[in-house]
Amino acid sequence: MKLDNTVAAVVTGGASGLGAATARALAARGVKVAIFDLQAEKGLAVAAEIGGIYCEANVTSDESIDAAFAKARAAHGQERILVNCAGTANAIKTVSRDRETGAVRHFPLDAFNFILQINLIGTFRCIAKSAAGMVTLDPLEDGERGAIVNTASVAAEDGQVGQAAYAASKGGVVGMTLPIARDLMNEGIRVNTILPGTFDTPLLAALPEKAREVLGAAVPFPKRLGKPAEYAQLALLMIENSYFNGEDVRLDGAIRMPPR
Repeated sequence: MKLDNTVAAVVTGGASGLGAATARALAARGVKVAIFDLQAEKGLAVAAEIGGIYCEANVTSDESIDAAFAKARAAHGQERILVNCAGTANAIKTVSRDRETGAVRHFPLDAFNFILQINLIGTFRCIAKSAAGMVTLDPLEDGERGAIVNTASVAAEDGQVGQAAYAASKGGVVGMTLPIARDLMNEGIRVNTILPGTFDTPLLAALPEKAREVLGAAVPFPKRLGKPAEYAQLALLMIENSYFNGEDVRLDGAIRMPPR
């Protein structure tokens, strides 16, 4: 797919981190970008910077996502590109013991469901609603109508202690990539997923510098945290290369996460 000012894109989680980097990269190519996020102040700032539009969006709500797509399409027209970066995490062991009392607790199911609702179901919600609009577009070369990029995590394949919910949610994103690509193959819509490793995102920015150095040193090569711009480069490759379809690609400096 050619990236220029005739194309519109939606980036969920576009107010910061991987999403903001992707929004900037798309806008730099002339693409009209809508940022879906709950962080209004940051979302408005990024939108103003790139000449895009901010749409308040809660990926766990049909009504919120419908309103966000309506706002984005009113401003830019039907999107041909969707990049799903909205997500969150927690760290809770399946079963744990209180060190003082010895009481046993299990992973609260509402906390487990919360992660699934955002990372897995939220991603699918945006895919389904975006693809329903993409199928109305006139096809481009090769009959292409749209391209979707999802964000999983290396935790989908080597989740660590306390990551049962997170790994399940990201594993679900990986698992649904090929079936959705097959669902949409006759509509000319491609679907791919990136599995990032340890990236320099706002979550890690809150850690002490020494902790960040340790995380970076654990990467085989290059021995540093991933840069959001590197995620954006791969996302744009997946969008531009029309033979890229149904793939799940690790972007991690060859790291394989240990149990802890």
